[in-house]
Amino acid sequence: MFDKLLGANSRILHFAWCAAVAVTLAGCGGDGGTAAASNGTTISGTPATQVSAGTAYSFTPATTDPSGNPLTFSIQNLPGWATFNAHSGNLSGTPGAGNVGNNANIVISVTDGTSSASLAAFSISVTQSGSGANAMLTWNIPTQNTDGTPLTDLAGFHIYYGTSATNLDQSVKIANPALTSYVVGNLAPGTWYFSINDYTTTGTESSVSNIASTTIP
Repeated sequence: MFDKLLGANSRILHFAWCAAVAVTLAGCGGDGGTAAASNGTTISGTPATQVSAGTAYSFTPATTDPSGNPLTFSIQNLPGWATFNAHSGNLSGTPGAGNVGNNANIVISVTDGTSSASLAAFSISVTQSGSGANAMLTWNIPTQNTDGTPLTDLAGFHIYYGTSATNLDQSVKIANPALTSYVVGNLAPGTWYFSINDYTTTGTESSVSNIASTTIP
């Protein structure tokens, strides 16, 4: 079950967790292009929300400020592969293969020292390069153990996938407990099945999630 098409070669699947804790479905995008304004200062623009590994990314917002005072830009949740220019507001960088995944809740703001404005939060999804199709999997981070106690030693996730729902013979280990999405790339035509679980710093693993699937033409 995929929710929407992200592009010619990309599909997004959401997991409903059935292991350590019940999890609601997680989205993976934002408005990005909506301009927010306060006291006359404005900021606007529509940043691209997807880039392939190895491809340069760049976005510079447009601004207006009737006061004519110098503007200073800031950013929240800067992707690790990117740099940010506080004088121009330019966000740029070239993600590598190790940066595949979703960078969420990015917010660019501007101030003239008196008034300020911010773009709506947006996400940038880094996809694997290659000629095959991509499937983006998203999930929420579990916060509790099955007995209701806080989950404090989460270490990462395993993604299992394959062309048979009963034989998920390929896997990816994600050693990042803060990640909420991953793009599996270079998938050949056919129906692919996906599942996920989490593991702790001691190596304990949860049960796997439900199986999601998508058919690539």
